Amino acid sequence: MTFRIAVANEKGGVGKTTTAINVAGALAAAGCEVLFVDLDAQGNGTVGLGLEAQYTTEERSLYDALTEINTSSAISIDDLIYEHTEFDVIPSHIDMFNAEADLQTAMRGRERLWMLFEALEEYGDDMNTNTNIGDYDFIIVDAPPSLGMLTDNALLACRNILIPALAEASSQHALNILFDHIETIEAGYGIGIDPIGVVLNRIEVDGEANRLRSWFDSEFASLPLWEIRNRVALKRAWANSVSVFEHTETTDMDERFEKIAEHLISKAELERTTI
Repeated sequence: MTFRIAVANEKGGVGKTTTAINVAGALAAAGCEVLFVDLDAQGNGTVGLGLEAQYTTEERSLYDALTEINTSSAISIDDLIYEHTEFDVIPSHIDMFNAEADLQTAMRGRERLWMLFEALEEYGDDMNTNTNIGDYDFIIVDAPPSLGMLTDNALLACRNILIPALAEASSQHALNILFDHIETIEAGYGIGIDPIGVVLNRIEVDGEANRLRSWFDSEFASLPLWEIRNRVALKRAWANSVSVFEHTETTDMDERFEKIAEHLISKAELERTTI
């Protein structure tokens, strides 16, 4: 059974894509089969993994898979998978900027919020197809930095959310909005969405960071919280289109991402034994 995780925060600039790539890299380094799905129209994950050409390709893309599902021209999600040195990738596409408006136009009400779920399920564990989707241990979905239809798709498809944030005052407001939104989705669709941890990025050693750390500890006492500090190696790994686990330069943050991966593997194993 594949364990799906949406990496999401409605606030931009919080290290969301860096978190998603390095968590995917940590899982792959632990021996897991991983699929990285870039659902963000900005395509930062796609470019950060060296797939710039796919972001502007004239071939069919994730945009087509979402907007044409259940039609005669539907594309298999399996046809969108590209190999990376660490894990497989479904890249974003520049057309994804039109996805929210086009889904609003083409699909009815609640239907439009299940497109990613259906795309993964149709070619997933329970279907007798030639796809590789069901063989993945983890699917990591890099969601857009907004609370729109695509992020809702990610939450509904994954049912697990890993939350990147910054230790600054604006994060308090953004996370309150995010959790209110999650509660609305849960109530509206009769499902549960599990927050599986908070990743505090670009931690600085100062009084404000300490104050915000105390707030996070208080507000999210039941959730694991990992601190990722500023390290040049993270930026250099990005520049070389890999996670820190494939990058030649080591960093003390490797261990932090390994801890996140260990937690996710434990969560996935628990879910598999209880179903």
